[in-house]
Amino acid sequence: MAARKAEVSRQTNETKIRVTLDLDGSGEQRFATGVPFLEHMLDQIARHGLFDLVVECDGDIDIDDHHSVEDMGIAIGQAFADALGDRKGIRRYGHAYVPLDESLSRVVIDFSGRPGLHFNAEYTRPRVGTFDVDLAAEFFQGFVNHARATLHVDNLRGSNDHHKIETMFKAFGRALRMSVEIDPRAPTAMPSTKGSL
Repeated sequence: MAARKAEVSRQTNETKIRVTLDLDGSGEQRFATGVPFLEHMLDQIARHGLFDLVVECDGDIDIDDHHSVEDMGIAIGQAFADALGDRKGIRRYGHAYVPLDESLSRVVIDFSGRPGLHFNAEYTRPRVGTFDVDLAAEFFQGFVNHARATLHVDNLRGSNDHHKIETMFKAFGRALRMSVEIDPRAPTAMPSTKGSL
C-alpha cells in the first residue's frame, strides 16, 4: 500500500501554517501554534486517531485566536484530503461516542466529497482558559470545507465546557480513524455507487 502521507503549507496575511500528516502512524505529534488549548485538542485527534501529526502556526494571536484556529482546521483538512488521494479502499464512514466524566459527545463523519458541518453544542461560559469556545465549530468548519467531508458533531450532555469540547475532539479522532482505515474486505474498491468521491 502506498504511503498515505501529506504535507501542507498555507500562508495568508493572517497566518503561516505547516502541517504534516501520516494516516497510518502511531499517534506521534508535535505542535507549535501559540494556542495551547487547541494543541490539547489536536493531541486528542492524533492519539485517538493514531495519526502522526505535526502542526506549526505563526498567526495573529495578538488580535485573537480566530484566524489561527480556523486556518489550522483548513490546513489539516487539506492534509487529510491529500493523504487520502482518490479515497479507494477506505471505509468512508466513521462514528464514535466518547464520555469524559459527566460529558458525552457523538461524532459521525462521511468522507463523501461533499463538505458539510452539523454542529450542536451549548456552552455555559464564553471561554475555557483563554480559548473562545465558539472556535471549536470554526475549526471543524475549516476542516470539512477542505477535507470535503460531511461531519456531525453533537455534544449530548455535560456541564463542564472543557470536558464537552474535549469529548468532541476525542470522538472526532476516533471517527476519523474508523473512516480513513483501509477496509480489508474491499481494499481497492471505491466506496460509492457513483464510482468516485
